[in-house]
Amino acid sequence: MISKFLSKLKSILLKSEVSPETPLKKEKKATKSAKTSKTKTKTKTANSKKNIETLTSLPGVGAKSAKALYEAGFKTTKAVIAADEKDLLAVSGVGVNLVKKLKKLK
Repeated sequence: MISKFLSKLKSILLKSEVSPETPLKKEKKATKSAKTSKTKTKTKTANSKKNIETLTSLPGVGAKSAKALYEAGFKTTKAVIAADEKDLLAVSGVGVNLVKKLKKLK
């Protein structure tokens, strides 16, 4: 729960630090081809799906909890195993029993 709060706070603070863009910069961004941005989006989506599938290899982790862990910032199985119990419990869909199973892997 604390990690969610901190991540939201961090995103709010980072948004306020960003300086407004000049019209010239906006024009340059607009000239980028749509094909390039679509390719990057597809690659990111494919990588996230692959990482989520990898997380399901952990004992007790299903598709929903793997997606929740990924969205909470745990991108690899090593990150999940090394994570603090409190951080794991802050993820929605992750309970005490799952954390116990994951901590046995250490």
